[in-house]
Amino acid sequence: MSTYMAKPETVERRWFVIDAAGKPLGRTAVKAATILRGKHRPEFTPHVDCGEYVIIINADKAVLTGRKLEKKYYCRHSGYIGGLKKVQYKELMSTRPEMAMELAVKRMLPDNTIGAKSMTRLHVYAGAEHKHAAQKPIEVNA
Repeated sequence: MSTYMAKPETVERRWFVIDAAGKPLGRTAVKAATILRGKHRPEFTPHVDCGEYVIIINADKAVLTGRKLEKKYYCRHSGYIGGLKKVQYKELMSTRPEMAMELAVKRMLPDNTIGAKSMTRLHVYAGAEHKHAAQKPIEVNA
């Protein structure tokens, strides 16, 4: 019995939609990262990009449990001395909820070309509307 290895040209990609309304941000991001990576498929192969497309809607209605809205910060650095920028998640979720969701998903994917390619298949929307109805996405319960 030989081990099955998926080939990039034979992978058929489907579209999935995840509704984040009322669900924790991290739980939704885990589900999205699993689908983007392809780990839900029986033919998953670690060195081949087997992932599928993911649409996350209602990112603005995702919740952060506990006191994370006040205590959690998104940090970035310009590279210059004193260039640290910190944004509280309360402000980030109110102004750019799509970015908060994308950051959560991105940090759950591997830091290599497969992870970068997977991020191009992620589409996040703050509201309930998305423009991918033609792809007939499948509903996922996160």
